[in-house]
Amino acid sequence: MFDTMISTDTEITITDPRDGSLVGTLVAADPEEVRAAVRTAVDAAPTWARTPAAERGAALRQAAALLEQRAEELADIEQRETGRLREQALGGIHAAVGTLREQAELAALHRGRSLLGAGEALDVMRPEPRGVAAVVTPWNDPVAVSSGLIGAALATGNTVVHKPSERCPHLGALLGEILQPALPPGVLSTLTGGAEVGEVLVSCPDVAVVAHVGSTLAGERIARSVALTGAHLIRENGGNDALIVDEDVDAAWAAAQAARGAFTNSGQICTAVERIFVHRGIADAFLTALVREAEALQRGENALAPLVDERMRAHVHEHVADAVRQGARLLTGGQVPEGPGSHYPATVLADCMPAMRVLHEETFGPVAAVVAVDDFEEALELARRDEHGLAATVLTADTAHALRAADVLPVGTVKINAVFGGAPGGAAQPRGRSGSGYGYGPELLDEMTRTKVVHFEAAVRA
Repeated sequence: MFDTMISTDTEITITDPRDGSLVGTLVAADPEEVRAAVRTAVDAAPTWARTPAAERGAALRQAAALLEQRAEELADIEQRETGRLREQALGGIHAAVGTLREQAELAALHRGRSLLGAGEALDVMRPEPRGVAAVVTPWNDPVAVSSGLIGAALATGNTVVHKPSERCPHLGALLGEILQPALPPGVLSTLTGGAEVGEVLVSCPDVAVVAHVGSTLAGERIARSVALTGAHLIRENGGNDALIVDEDVDAAWAAAQAARGAFTNSGQICTAVERIFVHRGIADAFLTALVREAEALQRGENALAPLVDERMRAHVHEHVADAVRQGARLLTGGQVPEGPGSHYPATVLADCMPAMRVLHEETFGPVAAVVAVDDFEEALELARRDEHGLAATVLTADTAHALRAADVLPVGTVKINAVFGGAPGGAAQPRGRSGSGYGYGPELLDEMTRTKVVHFEAAVRA
């Protein structure tokens, strides 16, 4: 048995989740190195904050160009550390390049507001950088997520200390190495390490803003630490996203949407479809088509990438086994394959019940858990019963149903008739245990700043 990540107090050893081969070992930062990185960021912060926004934008454009030049190298390391399909890894890196370029343009356009005061006075609201930003990022789509948060912090004049996931430390270190030449010394630092390093970082009193994307439990620990320091917190954490399938849609099309939502990136996406509520009138046809979709991903060139490590696979399989023990029907998948690596097949479960872990916890694997419902209102009610609030999808030809779902689902993002997609520039605030604040989009720049009001009148000359 092996794991992608073996962590001690001082070292992190990574093996390839596809075959168990050694990727490498890195030394984790000790507490004094963490505090030194924050002090360096504090020292660099005043000069970077005073740097004209257009110059900060130019630095981000250069960073984007450097990232684009090393995309192939980054994709290689991401695949070796996380098992992600190379095409998907490259897609995430190119998305990061695009995001940095967008933020480069927004740097000079991010503005305050003038206020309508007295005619002989000037009143303005102006955004100012918060100071040092601690950015703590995940292993799934790591370059895109990290670059988005780092870029927004830098565009608005903050300095950054980045702690990438301990499951892809070589990738995180290389990302920092690539970006740093575009920036003045001390503006961006990268730390290697696990939860211990992250805890020291977010607890530093000189950290002014913490941005975290990752698990719900980690986010809640960070929130407790930040409550003591007073830092501003932005977090996008786990989801348990529902998919509602109405009676009036094509069952095969709906199954294809469900498969895409549940199995893309082997289910290791925060907005993956985790719970499926399908109208009983089309449930049999839907399940037949969904099983066909899943089995097409269990063999040959279309086979899913492995899960990130054996620890994650054990977690996913326990959710499946728990559901079967409690009466769910295992229609396909659900078996741990023999041989090296942390592979797990696309899995379909029917007759799921609320008490099962696949419905009330985030599985984060290629598992489609299906519940048959009598009507749309029952589906809505069941979808609403969850502590998370990241996103949800509704497949329906009934406009009234679509509008009602958009109104009552307690999530940050509601998608109608498409599990993924959306216009550029959108931003949402998660609900419940899924986090708080804008984690992406132009509004993320607002999160990275604080507002000062200035009232100006002419003096009476002597």
